[in-house]
Amino acid sequence: MQNAVYQKIETESMPSLRLATAPTLVSAVGLTKVYPRGTETVRALDGVSFELAEGEFAAIVGPSGAGKTTLLHLLGCMDAPTSGDLILAGQPTRGLSDSALTRLRREQVGFVFQHFGLIPTLTVAENITLPTLFSRKRAAQRANELLEKVGLAHRRGHRPHELSGGEMQRVAIARALINTPRLLLADEPTGNLDSANGDAIIALFHQLNREGLTVVVVTHNPTLAAAANRQLTLRDGKLVEDIAR
Repeated sequence: MQNAVYQKIETESMPSLRLATAPTLVSAVGLTKVYPRGTETVRALDGVSFELAEGEFAAIVGPSGAGKTTLLHLLGCMDAPTSGDLILAGQPTRGLSDSALTRLRREQVGFVFQHFGLIPTLTVAENITLPTLFSRKRAAQRANELLEKVGLAHRRGHRPHELSGGEMQRVAIARALINTPRLLLADEPTGNLDSANGDAIIALFHQLNREGLTVVVVTHNPTLAAAANRQLTLRDGKLVEDIAR
């Protein structure tokens, strides 16, 4: 990554940069999402196009209501665009059945949410292995490896109420990694954390990215946004700036 060459490309709005040497993991072409709201129509995303290379660390930023979380959900195949196309890991998603989308999402994408989403009655280890219930993978060894990676091996038998906020988020990250995804999507992962725990999560994202994982975060945290090597800015559902550094 240190010796990679960036090339300048023109979008409808302004110039942007993308990593030219790594293979493309995500290709978004004209992504648009329209929601009905009463008698109104809300255009949450409006013709968003960009590519993500394997191994990038990108931050999606912008004001509230700009479409950041909507875009993240489309990138992870949690929702379908009203129009436009998404290619994930070489697989066009248009027309895929629900079962095919579920399989693609399970094999290629890990999700981290602001509110952790841990099951309170399960232990740390059980929460981490939860995504493997329907994949028939032998997850215990992988869970132990991830607990070591996130520094929580001593907490494997604890339940969420016994953990700090930072520890719960690290468990959520480990859970997102249990199926060895190529793409990690995180929605405001430091939003419920103090600065010290937030900095620890940022450092963990950096470590995972250095190991080759593609990381995309939605954030209002300027420290997290600055840690990424690419920043995509949304405003009113449009991609208005795409800067790599």
